Amino acid sequence: MAKREAIVPESRHALYEKHRYSAAIRSGDLLFVSGQVGSRADGSPEPVFERQVQLAFENLVTVLKAAGCTLDDVIDVTTFHTDPANQFETIMAVRDKVIGGPPYPNWTAVGVNWLAGFDFEIKVIARLPDAT
Repeated sequence: MAKREAIVPESRHALYEKHRYSAAIRSGDLLFVSGQVGSRADGSPEPVFERQVQLAFENLVTVLKAAGCTLDDVIDVTTFHTDPANQFETIMAVRDKVIGGPPYPNWTAVGVNWLAGFDFEIKVIARLPDAT
């Protein structure tokens, strides 16, 4: 049985340490990425929503890269939204720029009422490319 291995990007930001969690865990041929938010380097929320979403995706890409993955390796996405009806258009515009066209990964969007001061969070599962 494969043991879990923590993935820590070079630019590990303050939230990982403050809340005591790993950016991602490698287990076998899968990478489980913790929820990424649009935080600044000090861990504080970016106040402009569109930029917060962009930063969340940038943070996600940084974690994937630390594990040797790209967005093309992502097979499952879960996003959390504090105001889905009013945020969805902005999120989709950023998503389309970052992820691009088909084939798309699985995607589940969940409306929530609290994200520790943030308004958007994204977590993914990816298959490690060198593990196949």
